[in-house]
Amino acid sequence: MQLIITGGAGFLGQRLAKALVSSSIPFDELSLIDVVLPPKPIDDARISCQQLDLAEEGAAEKIISIRTGIVFHLAAIVSSHAEKDFDLGLKVNLDITRHLLEACRRQNPAIRLIFSSSLAVYGGQLPAIVDESVAVKPQSSYGAQKAIGELLVNDYTRKGFVDGRVLRLPTICVRPGRPNQAASSFVSSIIREPIQGEEAICPVAPELPLWLSSPNTVIQNILTGAILDGKTFGEWRTVNLPGISVTVQHMLDSLERIAGKEALDRVQFRPDPAINAIVSSWPGLADNTRALGLGFQVDQHFDDFIRQFMGYDRA
Repeated sequence: MQLIITGGAGFLGQRLAKALVSSSIPFDELSLIDVVLPPKPIDDARISCQQLDLAEEGAAEKIISIRTGIVFHLAAIVSSHAEKDFDLGLKVNLDITRHLLEACRRQNPAIRLIFSSSLAVYGGQLPAIVDESVAVKPQSSYGAQKAIGELLVNDYTRKGFVDGRVLRLPTICVRPGRPNQAASSFVSSIIREPIQGEEAICPVAPELPLWLSSPNTVIQNILTGAILDGKTFGEWRTVNLPGISVTVQHMLDSLERIAGKEALDRVQFRPDPAINAIVSSWPGLADNTRALGLGFQVDQHFDDFIRQFMGYDRA
């Protein structure tokens, strides 16, 4: 069986590939696909890496075949980038999803397609705690594109064209690497950079609540989403993955507690109205009940996020 990871050059795709090698999911080929050539994350003969623009017509048909068992669709243009470049956001966040769904439909409707979505689909006047029954009213182009993708995956599944699962990811913290154009990029940078001896800018107020998950937990939950029987989800295949609600101040308190005041002093507040408008429209608290009932996992304390980064991502 062939497994495919779109966005295979990214942090999440690389980590997922490593996890799949040691998981219980059987495969004889793991294809990492991206618009840039993905590096091989681990020495395993079953892993192949390919540079391919999946937004181009016919590209998805080049990688999906009757042998394909699971597609992990992680490729995306991140929030602020999609907001600045509307056409590119449509091309990557919407057209690729549509092309993949059509390729699965034509080749093998039993293919499991795991669609990586986001709580950015929410917005407007939200209840104190959101769940999957709350209507999506995205306040960004990125959120709108993800919401459209969710509807497509659910409709293709309803029609029997694919075995889809939509996983709305919390903001992931702490991401390794460097800041990117995601509106939420600061969430990792205000922890990562100070620990590495660099200054970091926080563009939002300290009291802003954020809905977070650690990288290890997100990866485990993506794997869980892939192995669950589709019928377990019920007629609606969209689930909010579990997270914990913490304020920016809570995060900085943890930073000081674990890395010391010297690290904390490297964080400077510099308000950015554009970033704040996007991030503050996202839920700060969600109901984990449904996801936990399906077997997904949740982190316990933000201190563990920092220790995970210091113990794994800096190695």
